[in-house]
Amino acid sequence: MTNHKDLGKEIGKGTITEVLGIEITSIEEDKVTGRMPVDSRTHQPYGMLHGGASVVLAETLGSIGSHFLVKDEGKAAVGVEVNANHLKSVVSGWVYGEAQIVHRGRKLHVWSIDLKNEDGEIICTSRLTVMIIKA
Repeated sequence: MTNHKDLGKEIGKGTITEVLGIEITSIEEDKVTGRMPVDSRTHQPYGMLHGGASVVLAETLGSIGSHFLVKDEGKAAVGVEVNANHLKSVVSGWVYGEAQIVHRGRKLHVWSIDLKNEDGEIICTSRLTVMIIKA
């Protein structure tokens, strides 16, 4: 794997990740990190980070991790289940995510993703299940 955020940009070009301003900061074999701005693109009506935007960041990080684990085998990774617990609100700045692989099977990957505010406090914790399919 590599720590090259341009690889994440290539995958996200023209997708919701680009619209929300999600940036990939590192890609390793068992971990992916990234960040997302908290601004008008990611706010809910009360001016706080929308829970759905947090889920998009979480699923993006885990999905990119699985993509890089299987792409050289002629396989693709698609999310099949995601859950999230929103623990704190954020109104501005950035949120930072770290996805760690929990299970790497032939057909399923499971990722644990924590999102943190600029003070390093967990604002959302998520679990993602990814199915591995033929590309």
